[in-house]
Amino acid sequence: MTSEDPQWFTSSYSSNGGDCIEVAANLAASRGVVPVRDSKDPSGPVLDFATGSFTSFVVSVKAGEFGSI
Repeated sequence: MTSEDPQWFTSSYSSNGGDCIEVAANLAASRGVVPVRDSKDPSGPVLDFATGSFTSFVVSVKAGEFGSI
């Protein structure tokens, strides 16, 4: 594995019930993207979010701007 390969992780807040996403934050600095995929389908599609957009999303979630589910 090179430093350019996605290094996938699931949030430590995940209850590991299978309804999770995985994020490869290691590509944020080198490629300017944060890839996201469904943890149940690791060979499935990957969405690449611009680093700034993903950061704004995380900040908004932490601030409770989307309410609770």
